[in-house]
Amino acid sequence: MKAKARNTRLDGRRADEIRPVVITPDFVRTAAGSCLIEMGDTRVICTASIEEGVPPWRAGSGEGWVTAEYGMLPASTGRRKSRPGLKPDSRGLEIQRLIGRALRGVVRFERLGEHTITLDCDVLQADGGTRTAAITGAYVALVRAVQLGQAEGRFVRGALREEVAAVSVGVVKGRAVLDLCYAEDVSADVDLNVAMTRSGKFVELQGTGEGAPFDEKQLHAMLHLAKKGCTMLFRAQRSALRIK
Repeated sequence: MKAKARNTRLDGRRADEIRPVVITPDFVRTAAGSCLIEMGDTRVICTASIEEGVPPWRAGSGEGWVTAEYGMLPASTGRRKSRPGLKPDSRGLEIQRLIGRALRGVVRFERLGEHTITLDCDVLQADGGTRTAAITGAYVALVRAVQLGQAEGRFVRGALREEVAAVSVGVVKGRAVLDLCYAEDVSADVDLNVAMTRSGKFVELQGTGEGAPFDEKQLHAMLHLAKKGCTMLFRAQRSALRIK
């Protein structure tokens, strides 16, 4: 019994275990692509919209663009969060840039023509890992939008190179753990967000030694867990998209 207590976390998971994942595709009927992603008690709606044209600096290139926006609904954290004004707050801006970079890492822009795909990620309920859940869900919405664009003749086939997903890892009480819930996140010595492709390449590593610096051994342990977690998320994405 004592051994079990040492090996489990606040919610009973093992160190290498992600929270239950449910991805519901086509959640928003009016969007070009969409899904609801649930990771434990974190829930994010991801939608994709296709528009003619690209940012001015890209006009005339013949290439498309993918961008993202992120926001948290007022009651998503329990205590009401004020709605942002016309511009997102600094945290929201940083997260939506992360989401955009992660998704652009797997896009062949020349096959989109001069179209912009905007990915909107809205957090319904937050319990840690909202940015990584948003990346994982946004990819599903992006796939659906690309499929629609291809069917309509606006996109050339093969606009996406491969899957991308993201997960959080960290060091909590001296131990590397996968997919931090909020209670673990706020007490973690190290917090690391990892976005990677299905072929095992990293798109982004975003980490901080918040409670204490971390060494190379701890970094390798966290990356090992992140790869394991993303492998599970790729399966969830493919299942949602009905890809074998």
